Amino acid sequence: MQKFITESPSETETVGENLSAKLKSGSVVALFGGMGAGKTAFTRGIARGLGITGGVSSPTFALVHEYKGHIPLYHFDMYRVNSWDDLYSTGFFDYLDSGGIIVVEWSENIENALPENAIHIMINHGKAENERIISIDGVNL
Repeated sequence: MQKFITESPSETETVGENLSAKLKSGSVVALFGGMGAGKTAFTRGIARGLGITGGVSSPTFALVHEYKGHIPLYHFDMYRVNSWDDLYSTGFFDYLDSGGIIVVEWSENIENALPENAIHIMINHGKAENERIISIDGVNL
């Protein structure tokens, strides 16, 4: 497991961008962390690394946002997913076979449904207001 400490949202994005170089078609990135931890900032960095130039926002109400890059990015928010029926209704399992990269916010809500080879990212608040502690398991940067 690797750990990174960032001191701003842009630094958190940079760690995500660095991770994007290790991702390939079919990769699943499982993000864990509380409200305001920086999961969407991390995803913005991944998107930038994949050549996605449009804005990236949290898919809280849409459940999934699709972004076109050199590999498609599917950004899920599982905050409101509380059951297997909820999960199936998101189309998550169909996206697993899509050939894109999947990033899942609130992965703790679907942990039992994540593929075994998913990359686990834990983002925690640090001591300072904008400090984040990012733990990455499943790939080395």
